[in-house]
Amino acid sequence: MTSKTLLALLATATLLTARETRAQLDSTPARSTDPRVGLAGGLDDAREAAWNLRHVVHRPRAEGWYDPDDLGTLRYSSSDLAFRGNVVFQGAFHGLQAWDVSTPADPRRIMALPCPGGQGDVSVHGNLLFMSVEETRGRVDCGTQGIIDTVSSERFRGVRIFDISDVANPRPVALVQTCRGSHTHTLVTDPRDAANVYIYVSGTSRVRSPSELAGCSGRPPEEDPNTSYFRIEVIQVPVAAPQNARIVNMPRIFADSAGAIAGLWQGGTHGEGTQRTAVTNQCHDITVYGEIGLAAGACAGNGILLDVSDPANPRRIDEVSDPNFAYWHSATFSNDGRKVIFTDEWGGGTQPRCRATDRPEWGADAIFSIEMRKMRFRSYYKIPAPQTSAENCVAHNGSLIPVPGRDIMVQGWYQGGISVFDFTDPTKPVEIAFFDRGPVSDTSLVIAGFWAGYWYNGRIYGSEMARGLDIFELQPSEYLTQNEIDAAKLVQVDVLNPQNQKRIVWPAQFVVARAYVDGLMRRDAKRRSWGQGVHAELARAEKGPAAARRTALARLATRLDRDAANAPDAETVRALAGVVRELGTSAR
Repeated sequence: MTSKTLLALLATATLLTARETRAQLDSTPARSTDPRVGLAGGLDDAREAAWNLRHVVHRPRAEGWYDPDDLGTLRYSSSDLAFRGNVVFQGAFHGLQAWDVSTPADPRRIMALPCPGGQGDVSVHGNLLFMSVEETRGRVDCGTQGIIDTVSSERFRGVRIFDISDVANPRPVALVQTCRGSHTHTLVTDPRDAANVYIYVSGTSRVRSPSELAGCSGRPPEEDPNTSYFRIEVIQVPVAAPQNARIVNMPRIFADSAGAIAGLWQGGTHGEGTQRTAVTNQCHDITVYGEIGLAAGACAGNGILLDVSDPANPRRIDEVSDPNFAYWHSATFSNDGRKVIFTDEWGGGTQPRCRATDRPEWGADAIFSIEMRKMRFRSYYKIPAPQTSAENCVAHNGSLIPVPGRDIMVQGWYQGGISVFDFTDPTKPVEIAFFDRGPVSDTSLVIAGFWAGYWYNGRIYGSEMARGLDIFELQPSEYLTQNEIDAAKLVQVDVLNPQNQKRIVWPAQFVVARAYVDGLMRRDAKRRSWGQGVHAELARAEKGPAAARRTALARLATRLDRDAANAPDAETVRALAGVVRELGTSAR
């Protein structure tokens, strides 16, 4: 799509009025005094506020992994997380760390590998770990001394691959150099190709000299059609021979129908009173949902939808722009793949963008429904508690919390803390839990806060840029029952790379059925007597002998099938019926 066409579409689009936007953002119930407001600051002794979350434990950064004279320097900041078994891998601008969380209340640091070169985003597959490197100080040998020369054979910018068979002693096995380095990357698997994994590389830095890496070009597309801008790289990694990893494609996913590679947003404002949006010449983050064959790319000036049924050849099938977005940053799908959330990193994550004077639809999440593989805007979500000018704050990384029948996400907001919100109704997202600390400094802006909040096997893990690692547990409330929390905890996975979403599947257990019922009752007060009756039947069946249990559950499932026919939330009722039926057939 040409910039002229895109501007025309924007001009004719129906934009939210200020009143509509405020109504959506005000869907979170007001609390008389939000305890996040006015928290006293400090590195280790900041005041804390929590609502429906229990803070399990905090672990500080390792000695040598911070600058005591400049606590907010990005050179040492912690960044993203990946998970395998009982190990949490934590990237950082200074290198890589690993934590043993076998005992969640007492996590142990089991590895700290200095290897600077950028934010150090990580992902894992089997015994392989992948790490992003973008800064010009990155070295082939992981050295901390940096590189002075403009062109150097010692410089590394791209994706590092480690063997982590021995987690405490990662062994480098491959380096894949790229022209813009790797700001982030996405691990992509293909069930039809178990011999390989693929890495989508999102580079956001300047292009390196062709004298350092052949073929690199920093010229604009009108001067050089082979420019290193306006593309991503696809790396193929043979699992059994990772040393042979190589770039197999550099798709022009921003091209218009005429083939012009700079075919999406050209940068600038969308008119009076709108945001200044970055030019779409790169992706910041790409989230792949392989089971539905789609990926969502947060690509500077646009949110895009990709067909990834052939992982080596991603193909754009839709794109959206938003006059309230400055920089499309990251994305998360709902479990059914019918919604996608994009974040706007207005201010780059280093600026205070959650103040009372900041527009609530700027630096927020935008929620879209996906209908016939096309995205449709539904609402915004932004934390409702204003932060100070001493707190960098904006929407950042998060993941789903697997509560049956609901769409719930946990998310980091830098020094805005951790926020948990429900977007089951995409037009009315509502916050249901939070944790926050005061700023590192009450008097000046010191960069810190939660890079991300991720749910993994029953707990929430937060990577704090200046403070280390935090672990949380959800608490029951009017927004979330113990049944729903217990059902979420049943979902156990061996590996989690948040930018590679997997379909959430719940085991057929009574608490899963109860969680569905609790959610249905909350959504519709008229269902209270109905829900109480279903709960009673489930309780009787669970206590009865196997034969009676099978009969009772089969009868209840049949009744629920009939109820679903006229229910406004028919799919959830049918899912409940499916769990009940499976419980009956498995009764022994």
